[in-house]
Amino acid sequence: MKLRMVGCSHHHAGAAVREQLAFTPDEAHDAMAAWREVLPGAEGVLLSTCNRVEFYAATPAGELPPCPGLIARHLAESRRLSVEQVRPYLLTLRDEDAVDHLFRVAASLDSMVLGEPQIVAQVKQAYELARGAESAGPLTHDCFQGALRVAKRVVTETDLHRHRVSIPSVAISDFAARIFERFDDKRVMVVGAGEMADETLRYLADQGARAPVVANRSLERATALAVEWGGRAVSLEKLTEELTRADLVITATAAGEAILSLDRYRREVAQRREQRPLFVLDLSMPRDFDPAIGDEPGVYLYSIDDLAAACERNHQARRRELPHAERIIREERERFFVDARHRVSAPIIARLRQGLDVPKRAELERLFNKLPGLDDAARQEIERFADRLVNKMLHPPMESLRDESREGSPHTLLQALSRLFQLKD
Repeated sequence: MKLRMVGCSHHHAGAAVREQLAFTPDEAHDAMAAWREVLPGAEGVLLSTCNRVEFYAATPAGELPPCPGLIARHLAESRRLSVEQVRPYLLTLRDEDAVDHLFRVAASLDSMVLGEPQIVAQVKQAYELARGAESAGPLTHDCFQGALRVAKRVVTETDLHRHRVSIPSVAISDFAARIFERFDDKRVMVVGAGEMADETLRYLADQGARAPVVANRSLERATALAVEWGGRAVSLEKLTEELTRADLVITATAAGEAILSLDRYRREVAQRREQRPLFVLDLSMPRDFDPAIGDEPGVYLYSIDDLAAACERNHQARRRELPHAERIIREERERFFVDARHRVSAPIIARLRQGLDVPKRAELERLFNKLPGLDDAARQEIERFADRLVNKMLHPPMESLRDESREGSPHTLLQALSRLFQLKD
């Protein structure tokens, strides 16, 4: 296996670093398409969320593994950064460790909110983007399909997802509830119209919020979401106008840059508010609101990294389900590597069978030429005998290969078989 993962997450890189490395879907597509030019023939999948930016790269059999330094440089330069700026925050995982990590990410065991539902959709989207950019390949396909299979099993076979939980739900229940005793009389605005925005509106509706305002660059998408939740839609051009009336704002866009600066807030929002508290939960990466806005009077601005303590409490409450999820990951990891080793063995087995089949047919032809009086039934019985003999000869080496595939690497045995039977590449 020649798989590498280079990236960072909320575990070891703060929001200021992650937002510099964050990719919009279009930017991720371009970065993956460019990867094939950086390392021709290599595979690449880029996973970019509010909590992580991770690049999974693979090379074909017979080539050197992808260089982590090259991956890091590509990530940095794709965001117009120098690799020295981000290198201290980047983690590198190789082969089995990279697969194990991806499985844990997809199962939401590595998430800030344990059991949050958005990550599996983000993993799937990352792979689909890679397919669209023609940077996915056999190894990344198997890895990401295995990760999605793990996620599905964790959802259906454990209680980790039984009580719906998400970053918006943790943030609102732990932070907004400290400021507001109730939500049914508050003016709520959600900025963005993606899955995170929908999840936020779902939770707010459960808490009694009514008639939300949905602001988005695409008014059509904002309208669709607003209709679903009984609110109204506005374009981003009216962002500050709506902010002057809002009590609770959750922003979750894929803008790729801040949509509200401190200067603009002071010019267009601060002077027109009615001395009411303004709660802002910025779930975007990069952040949508300039962090300095949180220092303005009456503004309570929280970013994704402010949720760490609340998310840890959530993690503790769900910890009892972890052993079940970890067992699923171990089973799927073993299945993945056994299948991978079988695929490595398959060409050798095919050439071995072909190498025995050629002399078998030549000897049968010679025998039938010497015995021209054989009827069809006799010829068929002799052919079946030859097939059984070849299969019996193949059985021991194939059993040995299967055992090696289950227990470790069959590489040494494959080399020995290739030399013994003079199998060509």
